[in-house]
Amino acid sequence: MKGNKKGLTIIYTGNGKGKTTAAIGLAVRAFGQGLRVGIFQFIKSPERDYGEKKTLEKLGIEIVQLGIGFTWTKTPEEHRQALKRGWEFVKEKAMSGLYDLIVLDELNNALAITDFSIDDVLPLEEVIQFLQQKPKELHVVITGRNAKPELINQADLVSEIQEVKHYYNERIPAVKGIEY
Repeated sequence: MKGNKKGLTIIYTGNGKGKTTAAIGLAVRAFGQGLRVGIFQFIKSPERDYGEKKTLEKLGIEIVQLGIGFTWTKTPEEHRQALKRGWEFVKEKAMSGLYDLIVLDELNNALAITDFSIDDVLPLEEVIQFLQQKPKELHVVITGRNAKPELINQADLVSEIQEVKHYYNERIPAVKGIEY
């Protein structure tokens, strides 16, 4: 993507299902138009088997799981270190000039962690500064519940996905091909 185009900041947030799905759909569209795409997942672990990872790799879209799973599966310090490594990795990738669009999947979830301190490993102020100083033409898509108002203020587009009805409430567990 060359020229004077402004890279957009897009946020998919809310308590409904489909934030990551929307971001991946956008990434596939961008890739189909010749954009260079990277998807970086902050909470998901490379130890799990995700359908989107299999498909995106077949297409040639880079997708990297930077997390170690949900907060109840590891110690706070393990999560803190994964968030720190993940954030450093993303900043380096984003500033490399190798991408036209990056997806920061579940970054909002990471920034909303309250069970332990993350301010020193993933500071909100640093994320905002990153958005202000990112390469001019780089599109950034951020997903996850509980988007911080400060991030919403930086965004060009915010879509809030609301749950109206969900089969979890009927005690139906995660469905292969739908959740993962």
